[in-house]
Amino acid sequence: MSYIVLTSENFHQEVLQSDRPVLVDFWASWCGPCQALAPTIDEIAAEQTAIKVGKVNVDEQPDLARQFRVMSIPTLMVFKNGDLVRREVGGRSKEEILAMVD
Repeated sequence: MSYIVLTSENFHQEVLQSDRPVLVDFWASWCGPCQALAPTIDEIAAEQTAIKVGKVNVDEQPDLARQFRVMSIPTLMVFKNGDLVRREVGGRSKEEILAMVD
C-alpha cells in the first residue's frame, strides 16, 4: 500500500478517525532533507500494514501546517486514536521512524 496524500478535506477522516496508528510526514518539494527522507517514507508505507502513512505538502496545505505548528520540515507525527502521541523534526532512519510508531 502506498501513502495517502493528506489535505484539509480528508485529514479528519484519514488520521483523526483512523482505527490504526497514522504516521504523518509534513514536507515540501523544495526541501532537500524531505526529498532524502521520501524513499524511506515510501518504503514504510509499502511494507507496513499495521499503520497508515500520510503526507502533507505544507505549501499546498498551509492550514494543516499552521494547525499542527509545523515550523521546520520534515516533521514526522504519529497519531493514535485521534491523538498526537509523537513528534520529531528532521530526517530519521527507517528504524527510528518505526520505533516512533511502536
